[in-house]
Amino acid sequence: MMSLKNKVIFVAGGSTGIGRATSQILCQSGAKVVIGDINEKEGRILVEQLSSTGLEIEFCPVDVTDFKSISSCINSIYDKHGAIDGAFNNAGIEGPTAKASDYKMEEWAKVLEINLTGVFNCTRAEISVMIGQNKPCSIVNTASIAGLVAIPGAVGYNSAKHGVIGLTKTLALELAAKNIRVNAVCPGFTDSPMLTRVAGASEKIREQLFNAIPMKRTAKPEEIGNAVAWLLSEESSYTTGVALPVDGGWMAQ
Repeated sequence: MMSLKNKVIFVAGGSTGIGRATSQILCQSGAKVVIGDINEKEGRILVEQLSSTGLEIEFCPVDVTDFKSISSCINSIYDKHGAIDGAFNNAGIEGPTAKASDYKMEEWAKVLEINLTGVFNCTRAEISVMIGQNKPCSIVNTASIAGLVAIPGAVGYNSAKHGVIGLTKTLALELAAKNIRVNAVCPGFTDSPMLTRVAGASEKIREQLFNAIPMKRTAKPEEIGNAVAWLLSEESSYTTGVALPVDGGWMAQ
């Protein structure tokens, strides 16, 4: 397991699913993790569980759509720990399934506000601290295979995740000379609460998904988390501006 010993890492959207699994992997790799999430109940349960085993993890309630909220959390982390070495910006929602012609404007605004503006808010706050530290830092944003290709019926989600990749590449170029790396992870279909909400209990939908994936299964959240941990570590020190698919071969088709 790669070492992130004593690295202070912020995880936005770390209470459930991919964020939860990643937070645990980061802690087990030696990092001091601070989860920021609007889901305070699940976040505090996770912190209690991991803290009881001796791992270093805290919770900070945040709303990624509110820049003041996220900035306050980031500043409090810096004030307490004296550094922020890495960040995983993972908060997001799937939005409704509908054709673009039927997609409601309020749903469009909500998906983009959380999935794209939320990531922008997080990166702005993180960069404001990292840029003055004069040491290597790493930011990982959650995009999706839906940010690399389109998935019919998900115009809001597709658009937001394409935007996350554009944002990631822009920041990577702007911050490379400052020794701040910015990458995106692009999960394929993952066994998470989001997939459950999309597929429901339908075995037919799940079977169709499995058959469409070259590896014939969905990802485990930990498999995405391991990729994120690598991108946050010094093992990936020459990697920036990448949108990394972790998708069971989906993008190779």
